[in-house]
Amino acid sequence: MKITAVESILLTVPYRTSGGLQSIAGRPSAGLNMLLLRLETDQGIIGWGEAFGHGVSPATKTAFDTLVAPMLIGRDPSGIDALMHDLQQTLHLFGRSGAVMYALSGVDIALWDIAGKVAGKPLYKLLGGTDRALPAYASLLRCSGPDTVASSCARALEQGYRQIKLHEIAVPAVQAARDATGPDIALMLDTNCPWSVDDALAMVAALRPFDLHWLEEPVWPPDDHAGLAKVRAAGAVIAAGENAAGLLEFLRSFELRALDVAQPSVTKIGGISAMRRVIALAQEFGVRVVPHCPYFGPGFIASLHITAALPADAPVERLAVDLEASPLGDWIDAKDGHMRVPQGPGLGVDPDPAMVARYRVHAPNVIK
Repeated sequence: MKITAVESILLTVPYRTSGGLQSIAGRPSAGLNMLLLRLETDQGIIGWGEAFGHGVSPATKTAFDTLVAPMLIGRDPSGIDALMHDLQQTLHLFGRSGAVMYALSGVDIALWDIAGKVAGKPLYKLLGGTDRALPAYASLLRCSGPDTVASSCARALEQGYRQIKLHEIAVPAVQAARDATGPDIALMLDTNCPWSVDDALAMVAALRPFDLHWLEEPVWPPDDHAGLAKVRAAGAVIAAGENAAGLLEFLRSFELRALDVAQPSVTKIGGISAMRRVIALAQEFGVRVVPHCPYFGPGFIASLHITAALPADAPVERLAVDLEASPLGDWIDAKDGHMRVPQGPGLGVDPDPAMVARYRVHAPNVIK
């Protein structure tokens, strides 16, 4: 089997949120960007992947189209490890994280989709998982103030979520969330790397009354693992890893005892293959894995399969936005606070062609 054609497809889908702000990754945005990758083989099997993502999508698309795509034509998709090793080693001069690695992550997901379709099995079975409903948590965008934090939490509870993650950096916002949820809801706080170690230590003390399930990325820069370990030693339950540049960075954080919860992102870290390595390493160190997945394309579906194959239960991150349309139907929707895992071969669901045609940003540019 050979790869005969590849294509990157950038979608921008309008969305709404109850939080009062239209901003993702600190940038105003009324549309959610998704970068889909499509790999076609000479046997007619199509593999779908997703490369990170959001505001960086145009850069990732360029990296894929100009650097990665030409290296895929004529290659055998069945040898995933060998192909991904060659791609990463050849392109390592352009960075072990960032746009090139994001593009390679999408390729790896598509290769696993092909492998599942060839085998006639859903990915979670190839990964050794079991079919079960997966608990989900509502991952709220940053809100415009404590009142909208409270109303957004109330809406998430009405939708059946029993776990909620905030993206806030102020104590009043966290207090408003806890007041709205009560003491029995797991409340997580993702701060997106805002503080020095000293500032983070002060915030740990200030946030202690709100019984956070975890505190996510409290330190700048995100690769200050020693600093993160100091914050954890002060009594915080620390989650991080969405910005990690590969397996060795996770190893460093594990060795320093910086993490309680590792959060590799399948569309960033190198795809499903890299996720498996991180999960195995985390098991050795006794660190819990909860995949980072604030997206809505094949990367989200891949995260469902990965989560279904984890050695311990983990919740699925569901970004709390209402899309105008979904490329994957209601597979992205939580029902009573839980997600279903598709049962078809590979990822188990392909993007809807009509939706792709409606929201794609550029004309088709298939590379053969």
